[in-house]
Amino acid sequence: MKLKARTSTILVVAIVVALLVASPRLRKMLPGVDTGSAASERDSRLPVTAIVLKPEVLTNKVLATGTVLANEEVELRSEAIGKIERILFSEGSRVKKGALLVKINDDELQAQKVKAESQRRLAQEKERRRKQLFEKQGISPEDYESALSELNELSAEIQLINARIEKTEVRAPFDGIIGLRYVSEGSYVSPTIRIANLQNLESVKLDFAVPEKYVSSVRKGQSVYFRISGRSERFEGTILAVEPKIDPVTRNVLLRAMSSNTTGKIMPGAFAEVELVLEQIQGAVMVPTQALVPDLEGQKVYVSRGGVAQEVRVQIGLRTEDKVQVTQGLSPGDTLLTTGLLQVVGGAPLKLVEVL
Repeated sequence: MKLKARTSTILVVAIVVALLVASPRLRKMLPGVDTGSAASERDSRLPVTAIVLKPEVLTNKVLATGTVLANEEVELRSEAIGKIERILFSEGSRVKKGALLVKINDDELQAQKVKAESQRRLAQEKERRRKQLFEKQGISPEDYESALSELNELSAEIQLINARIEKTEVRAPFDGIIGLRYVSEGSYVSPTIRIANLQNLESVKLDFAVPEKYVSSVRKGQSVYFRISGRSERFEGTILAVEPKIDPVTRNVLLRAMSSNTTGKIMPGAFAEVELVLEQIQGAVMVPTQALVPDLEGQKVYVSRGGVAQEVRVQIGLRTEDKVQVTQGLSPGDTLLTTGLLQVVGGAPLKLVEVL
């Protein structure tokens, strides 16, 4: 009997101890048991993370898409009709302004020039003799003017032949790179036949459009940044010109920027992702997007002041990828809550787990 009573007592004590460990409420009700009230009070605070707001530089920019163009580009064509005698360039080569690229056969024009020059020499001698006679009053003024007119006509004819001969020469209108050629020596060409393309790629143009609401903020010389497919670099340029007309269909305005391309990494025709910098705002108060709590009255945030949550109504401005500008309600130095926003209420005690 004593053994059974002792076993029962041990079993009862074990059950009580288990209940005390498992139930804080039971420990609190029993006298003489430490309830840990201080620890319980600390645990009642809401654990949150926060950031201390600092003034930042906010870049107001517009994102757009555009197309890269060569600084200068031309299709090389012959003004004259005839057979190609010589091709003096290699595909993909660099050429200087004025360099002879293609020569069209001009044998017929050269023969006409020789004939006209011979006739002009005779006319010059005739004009010289008649001038002497005219000065001695041996002939009338009309006879001398006739000889002079004949000489002038032959000189003009030679100038015309020289102009036609020049048209049989295709020269580079500017420094650049020649592309693929589409003719061969011996080909018969006319102004409708493309010989090759010539492009100046020392710098490139960038054409893109922005909505009309930004027209008043756009000006010549503003910075433009862009990326092209296949390149990780971020290229920079400046606005060269603004189209003085808004497209009535798209309600966009066309802009053209210029960018240096001395390395040759940017190719004309490339698709570009463009960032147009409109302005830079100094001392802006920026908050993470997730810190804003929208409601029927607008936007609000929670800040920690004296270890207690406080609700603050804010006015917002510009947005970036992950932040929003606050124009009213917050100041640099405020401790802004970034987590626990669904549980927090005004006046609640806070436990700042992490402050950035």
